[in-house]
Amino acid sequence: MQNKTIIIFIIILIIVVAGVVTLTSFMSSSSRGPNLTAFAQCLTNSGAKFYGAFWCPHCQAEKALFGAAVSKLPYVECSTPDANGQTQVCINEGIKEYPTWIFANGTRVEGVQTLAQLSAETGCPLPSAAASTTPSSFGASQATIVGSTSPATSPVSS
Repeated sequence: MQNKTIIIFIIILIIVVAGVVTLTSFMSSSSRGPNLTAFAQCLTNSGAKFYGAFWCPHCQAEKALFGAAVSKLPYVECSTPDANGQTQVCINEGIKEYPTWIFANGTRVEGVQTLAQLSAETGCPLPSAAASTTPSSFGASQATIVGSTSPATSPVSS
């Protein structure tokens, strides 16, 4: 009788462990989202530039859309290390709001952009699973007027 109880306990334990492993694997793979490495690299190759600041929550939201592909973005850090100034390259570009995207054709948009908006501006194809990805923490903005702060931008001086 005791051997039967031990065997049943072991079988139940194996089933529970297998279930946990399966669930963890499923959740991990579905939370990763689409692979955006090729898309981010295409943005870089297109001549687009993403200007932002390390302290800017909207820039962090934009970067979060790219997941592991963030290192492939054409990102330009505009803040000085002490967060009290702006780098010369960003001053020269006239960056007034973060994030700011400037595309090869000279088009400038400020605010958090969706992946679809970036694709439309650059012609870079999106993986089909990424086409509906939008910023969730901050509303996306097609563009904002320089000098105004929309919900999706941070002014240069924090």
